[in-house]
Amino acid sequence: MMKVSVHILTTYLAVISVLCFWCELFFWGVAFATGAAVQFLYVIAVIDRLPFTMLVLQKAVKLVWSLPEVMRVAYAFIAVMLLWMGIWSFGISGVVASSRGDLGRWWLLVVLSVNLFWTGAVLCNTVHVIVSGLVFLVLIHGGRNASSMPPNSLMKSLRYAITTSFGSICYGSLFTAAIRTLRWEIRGFRSKIGNNECLLCCVDFLFQLVETLVRFFNKYAYVQIAIYGKGFNRSARDAWELFQSIGVEALVAYDCSGAVLLMGTILGGLITGTCAGVWTWITWKDRVIMVGSTAMLMGMVLVGLAMVVVESAVTSIYICYAEDPSLIRRWDHQFFNQMSETLHQRLQHRSSRAREVLTHNQLDSRMQDTFHLRQLDVPIQI
Repeated sequence: MMKVSVHILTTYLAVISVLCFWCELFFWGVAFATGAAVQFLYVIAVIDRLPFTMLVLQKAVKLVWSLPEVMRVAYAFIAVMLLWMGIWSFGISGVVASSRGDLGRWWLLVVLSVNLFWTGAVLCNTVHVIVSGLVFLVLIHGGRNASSMPPNSLMKSLRYAITTSFGSICYGSLFTAAIRTLRWEIRGFRSKIGNNECLLCCVDFLFQLVETLVRFFNKYAYVQIAIYGKGFNRSARDAWELFQSIGVEALVAYDCSGAVLLMGTILGGLITGTCAGVWTWITWKDRVIMVGSTAMLMGMVLVGLAMVVVESAVTSIYICYAEDPSLIRRWDHQFFNQMSETLHQRLQHRSSRAREVLTHNQLDSRMQDTFHLRQLDVPIQI
């Protein structure tokens, strides 16, 4: 399913773009065509990372399926989200059916959509904290049936997430998704720029800016919140400094599991929006875009709640590997060897790239000095 979502999303976006042009919805046709092009370029840029990404996702899914109570938590939060959507849909129905002008209706839709998106992000990150805490405990104690495993771990994680840590979850939900998405896109294009120095300089500036933001807003903060009860910014900073201190940040940067899960979420939202749009086209032609875009957002929120369980397992695996690699070795020895080998390759790649950049800068400096001396008519010693 994950591999399918990576390759089919581009095709699906292109097909919707063609349908929009056919229905004379030119703005949306251009928007979906642009989305298809960006998705295609991103997949091409990270195609060499997908085998390792799929390996990490397979191990995370295996870990999640061994904890059936985790899936029950996800189902419970999906039910809560459906209940909220039922209430929220009354407001949307009133906006769609109102006699206001199109501009006024669209502004109200934007406000209500932001409300839905943030609510969905808060619920997703609450599940993230609950699952991360439980998975971390399972990995530390060597299994859910270990004698050292604390009793009622799930209920303790749930109570902690919706009381003590809830403020940090709400705060982090405002920023993490947008910053992560921007970072994935910049990383993908940065690796394929080549020798265009001007473009590389601009992208590096953006990349360093986003890396600074990632230091204070990242998804690994939720694992630290679940385990140690820290505030969001401190948790994000501590997690990132832990990764950088031992080099695991190179492995995290190479992994695209978050992007793959986001593709699955977008695909689920697009399918929901398409079905709702087709139904609206048959019954209420002048409201197709409003209903279709709203349904797409609702579908993305619900699919995201299911996907966050796997993402939580992935983040917990990386935190455990950074804090004590023997935890991963005890859980899955072969997977530990594969992670260690990939980390070694990424660190070698970074050091060779750093040497290449240093050599290039030294050659540029020598050429500039030589040019300067020739202008001054100074004999050049070789």
